[in-house]
Amino acid sequence: MDNLLTQIRACTLCSDLPLGPRPVIRAQKSARLLIIGQAPGTKVHETGIPWNDPSGDRLRDWLNLNKETFYDDSRIAIMPMGLCYPGRLEKGGDLPPRKECAPAWHDKVLEELENIELTLLVGSYAQNHYLAKTKKKTMTETVRHWQNYLEQGYLPLPHPSWRVSNLIKKNPWFEAELVPELRKLIKKHL
Repeated sequence: MDNLLTQIRACTLCSDLPLGPRPVIRAQKSARLLIIGQAPGTKVHETGIPWNDPSGDRLRDWLNLNKETFYDDSRIAIMPMGLCYPGRLEKGGDLPPRKECAPAWHDKVLEELENIELTLLVGSYAQNHYLAKTKKKTMTETVRHWQNYLEQGYLPLPHPSWRVSNLIKKNPWFEAELVPELRKLIKKHL
């Protein structure tokens, strides 16, 4: 695993990125929980620490985990769909994760992570990739039917950015039903 992480962190597949390549990933073979998100934002790119931003604060709140536990890579592996900051859209927000990243690295990382019991698919990019044939028409519907994916070892979640606030308001089941069950599952798998 250490050799693979060294290779990933030296990756230059996306050398044309606006801030240059800086792959952000955390993992050890012993991890039992895997979090697959979208791609690092600018703050994560600067620090090299995944989910080191307000979205990460919200995600940790949903999981009921403090930073010490969340960043214990012997228990929790973190791998985005795009390992580097992809750049910014003209209208605001970040570009989608680069398409060459996941095919280059995900299978190799998953091969090493033989103890994973549950994978959180955070956001539509991770869900589209890993639930391609079984996902629902919308991300909200996919998340609403989260129980359908547990047998495959997946739990879909919305991306915890500020944009999700509207989804949460319109879908009270998320905080009333899913979050409490999510916290139980996290406790069970850690």
